[in-house]
Amino acid sequence: MAVTAFAARMRLGVWGVRAMQARSFTSERSENLDSSAGSVREAGGAFGKREQAEEERYFRARTKEQLAALKKHHEDEIVHHKKEIERLQKEIERHKQTIKKLKQNDDD
Repeated sequence: MAVTAFAARMRLGVWGVRAMQARSFTSERSENLDSSAGSVREAGGAFGKREQAEEERYFRARTKEQLAALKKHHEDEIVHHKKEIERLQKEIERHKQTIKKLKQNDDD
């Protein structure tokens, strides 16, 4: 169950990253969107610029966190698949030994 919850969080994280990729961090775009600007930003001046910079800093940090989580998830997946490959190779070798023993028994 923990794996399922983790996978669900990671999927949401991926969507969050995709949504953030669609967001532009340039100041020109933010200034052109008056309807989405807060009252401090609408007032303009130093406080508006500061709030805009803090918002952009927040979204960059959030994106960085999501990308780090996504990278870790993929690294964990790689480790898991390598272990699975090793396990399956051992199974293949075990089956080959069983077939070899059966052939020896048939020859006797």
